[in-house]
Order: sequence, then structure tokens, then C-alpha cells
Amino acid sequence: MSQRLPVAVIGAGRMGGFHARVCAENPNVKLVAVVDSVATQAETVAGKYGVEGLSSVEPLLGRIRAAVVAVPTVAHLAVAAPLLEQGVSCLVEKPLAATSAEAALLVKAAAKGGATLQVGHSERFNPAFMALGKYDLRPRFVEATRVSPCRFRSMDIGVVEDLMIHDIDLVLSLVRSEVVSVDAVGVNVIGVTEDMASVRVRFANGCVADLTASRAALKVERRIRVFAESGYAAVDFGAKRGTFVRPSAKLEAMRKKAVAAGHFDPASAAGEEFEKLLTVEQIEINDHDALSRQLAAFVASVTSGAPVVVTGDDGRRAVELAEQIVRAIADQR
Repeated sequence: MSQRLPVAVIGAGRMGGFHARVCAENPNVKLVAVVDSVATQAETVAGKYGVEGLSSVEPLLGRIRAAVVAVPTVAHLAVAAPLLEQGVSCLVEKPLAATSAEAALLVKAAAKGGATLQVGHSERFNPAFMALGKYDLRPRFVEATRVSPCRFRSMDIGVVEDLMIHDIDLVLSLVRSEVVSVDAVGVNVIGVTEDMASVRVRFANGCVADLTASRAALKVERRIRVFAESGYAAVDFGAKRGTFVRPSAKLEAMRKKAVAAGHFDPASAAGEEFEKLLTVEQIEINDHDALSRQLAAFVASVTSGAPVVVTGDDGRRAVELAEQIVRAIADQR
């Protein structure tokens, strides 16, 4: 790239600090400034990278081509929409907006300004999840678990929008079908919103997904299991490791014979050990920093027109399903 992309990070909280770091480290990005309504916070983060710390984005208009929006979710629309309409491309932290209606307005703003809109569902760039791509899975059943002890952050929203939103996006990206029903239950443990949630989502293509999230657990666990006709994949996001299991040619032949006959003949498996009829493969994972890879994809979309990995419409669908889940929890109560 002959010229670095001028970018501002808006929001100097925990995630904003992470985004400022990866922007400063990317050789194709010129970090221009860090913006926060609390000027001292902006200056503190900006000072680490020798750039301006500002309390408003207005002085940067005309100087930046892109922005990373890492303000609280309730402010995403107010901050990102004016930038998008003026042609400033935005990488907006997840969830895209506080409501699906607001998310749709951000999608429209990007279209109006001809700007790139990418949503910060960084788990799409987790090396363990990306490694699943080579298997071209067509899921029939998906199970996702994301639990951790409470860190007392984001307590203004429930665990569905706080943690489960990651897996909502992953499942939607894998299944690629319309949601037909949602069953959910949630429990308040600490605050006024759900801190634990268990959900079953059914899709038009017949796939079923079970999602569990908790911020009131005694351990940290982040994993997904995908069952497809071609095989079964299990991925541990934290440990960045995974396993893919598929039937051997012998087991596949046994299955086809049973289907043709209309029943399974136990004699066809005489002397066989089930484990030895499976092919077990450790998924090859090329480790990398998910936030850095996410930013690189965003920069490529802005500068060279590469396809957006997590589109605004992807983000809107994730928020829409999260809303359905929260309503289902309320109905259960």
C-alpha cells in the first residue's frame, strides 16, 4: 500500500485502548487521533502512541478516511451515522447498535455515504474459528457455550447482548438460513438483566442451535461444536485448538447399506470397534491476533474494495436475533 489509511479511534475505554494499539501497530494504518468525551482519557490513550487526544471528532473531518467506533453501544448510532453519511468508513464494535432498528439506520447511512461498514464481531477472526472454513460444513446442529466469572463490565445490558452476541453471529454465519423459532430461559444472578441464558434456535433449513452464556460462572469456557453430515467439529476458542471427526470409508459404507435396507444389521459391524471406524483430525490452526486480523480485513475493504467479512447486515441480523432471545426470556418469566 503506497499510502497509509488515516484512522481515528473513537472511544478510549478498554476496547478503545485495544483498538488504538492494533491501529498503531498496523503498517498500513496511520493512527491520527483518539477521541473520547472525557478528554483526559483520550489524551492518556493517545499519549501512548504519540497522537492527538480529542474530546470531539469534528476537528478530524477531512483528515480521516476511517474510524474505529468503540463507544458504548447506546451511542453507536449517534457517533457512527454522521461519519458514514460523510463517507468516513467505520469499524463499529459489536453489537452494531442498541436495537435492530438503529442497526438498520447505520446500514442505510453507510449506503448513503458510500462508506464501508464492518462490525467488530472479532470472534469471526479467531484463528480457531477461521480454521473451520476449509471443511465447508453444512451444520445440522450447533452447540455454543460461552461462560465466565462476572467482571462487572457492561452491566447495563444482559448476558445475551454482552457475551452471547458473539456466538449468535458465529451461528448465523455458519447456518445462513432464516430463524423460524426461538426458545429461551434466563436467570438474574447479579443485576436487573439476565446473567445466565440458555437458548434453542431453529432455522428454516432444519438446523438447530443451542447457545449457553453466563457471566456468573466459576470458570472461563468458550467453545463451539458443529454437527454436519460430513463430520463433527469441536473448537475451543480460548485454547485455540480443535478436532474434526469424520466417518471412515468403512463406516460410510455401513451407513449407506443400512439406509438402503431400511434398518441397521448388527452383523455388519461384527468385530468392529466404533472408535476405529472414525477418522480423527486435529484442526490445523495458524495462530494470530484476532483484533489485528480484523483491522487488516477492514483496511483491505476500505482501500482495495475487498469483500467485507462482517457486514452491517450481518450485524443487524445478530442484533435482531438477540432481541428475539431477550423477548423469549421475558415471555418465559
